[in-house]
Amino acid sequence: MVNIDRSGWFVAQLRPHGLAQARVHLKRQGFETFSPIILNAHHSQKKKTAERKPLFPGYLFVHFDPRNNGWGAINNTRGVSRLILNDPRRPIPLPDELMRTLQGRCDPGEIYKTANDLEVGDHIRVLTGPFAELVTRIEALPCTERVGLLIELLGREVRSTLPRSQVTKVP
Repeated sequence: MVNIDRSGWFVAQLRPHGLAQARVHLKRQGFETFSPIILNAHHSQKKKTAERKPLFPGYLFVHFDPRNNGWGAINNTRGVSRLILNDPRRPIPLPDELMRTLQGRCDPGEIYKTANDLEVGDHIRVLTGPFAELVTRIEALPCTERVGLLIELLGREVRSTLPRSQVTKVP
């Protein structure tokens, strides 16, 4: 249920590269913020690193009470371009259920967990393509969009990668 007459979550559009700056300054002003992050694994010269990227690039969720006139300061906060409004005087609230779901899918560090959380060693079924219906195990997770597999083919194990959308976890 969306209700403009009570506190809730709203969306701020950010200036380019303004996420960190906006969060710091909004916190100083007493606003709670939320920005889910996804991790992309990168491999380079024997190093494995995880790049943090916003799930919604260019936007930040801000919690406030629209009945309090202090929310107008958000538009003048460093890093913030503007609040998303439906007219010049009223910010657009987000549905409570949407925010509960988003926050419930994040850990305390705001790292977003995908619905198809896969881990190395999990058994999966290939859904489409030449290996459709094949059940195998995950050998590696090179990035958030792909999975690395060992497929037995002609008596040999062959390494392959597939998009996550082509596999599902086997219970």
